[in-house]
Parts: sequence; C-alpha cells; structure tokens
Amino acid sequence: MQATRLTLICHAVTPLQKQGRFPDDEAVAMDWQGAALSLADRYKKTRRLLCGPEARARQTASLFGADAVSEDALRDADFGRWKGQDIHQLGGDELAAWLTDSTFAPPGGESVEQICVRVGEWMRSLESRPGHVVAITHPFVIRAAMLHVMRFPLSMFYRIDVEPLSATELRFNQVWRLRLETHA
Repeated sequence: MQATRLTLICHAVTPLQKQGRFPDDEAVAMDWQGAALSLADRYKKTRRLLCGPEARARQTASLFGADAVSEDALRDADFGRWKGQDIHQLGGDELAAWLTDSTFAPPGGESVEQICVRVGEWMRSLESRPGHVVAITHPFVIRAAMLHVMRFPLSMFYRIDVEPLSATELRFNQVWRLRLETHA
C-alpha cells in the first residue's frame, strides 16, 4: 500500500505577526510576486498543492507552484473579535482563559479544541488518498496536526513553535508518523 505524505508549510511572515497582533486576512510581508515559484523545485515530484483560503496562505503557496487549491480545513483559527488586535493590549481574564483552557474560544471565534477536531478530521480524510500533499497553512493548523499525529494532549498545543516557511513532514502508512529529514 502506498503511503500518504503530508508536508505542512507555514505561510510567510505577515506585518501583523511582526507587530504581535492576532492575524486577519492580511498579505505576507515580502515581495511574494517577485519571489513567485521560487521554491517550486523543492517538491517537484507529483504532488497535490493545497493552501488555506487566506491571502497569506495563497501568496505563500504561489512560491511552490501555480496550481494551489484552496482547502477550507486548512484555514487559520477564527480569532473572532480579536482579529488584528494587539495580543499584549488584550490582557484580562479572556486571554488567560484562552491560553490555558482548550475549550475557550475568543468572542465570536474558535477554540483550540475545535481547531484540533477540524484538522484531525481532515487528516483522517487523507489516509485513504495516497501520494504527496503539500499544504500551505498556519501555525495553529500545524500545531493541531502535530497533536493529532503524536497523540499529545491539547494542553501541549502552545508548546509547539511554528516558524514562517518551516516545513513539517508527516507520513501515513497504517499510522501517522512524524518524519524528520535532513537537507544536507
């Protein structure tokens, strides 16, 4: 049986990230048009290129190819009324609850638990579709995928750092595995 290979790539850095704000549907902070297809050779074998629906995910996907398909399951967390807000100015009990309680959702938004359920369901849908999927997405989605694969408790969610343009390799062949690769 052929394995499913999933390469999750975090979108490029955005101005709101640089400012310590919750994301919104902002563009990346780079000349993504000038860099278009600059990483296309990295995954040149047959693959499906997917991305989250936000501008930052679509723009980053264009670095890897012109054939990206938007996938709703790869969308970023819904931060509700916190979108675009300065994280440090929020303060208060709501922010503390959000950082410690995986069932707490920002006002009008989505909880960590809801994100993890969404991403886990999407990953299960990939299990019967062998081949290589390159998915451009967001730190919260990649964290949720890591928890799903490693079967970590939701309390580990904020202990995973995901850097812009980082790649996480996962494989499914009867069971999901994290695959660490060298690029020497």
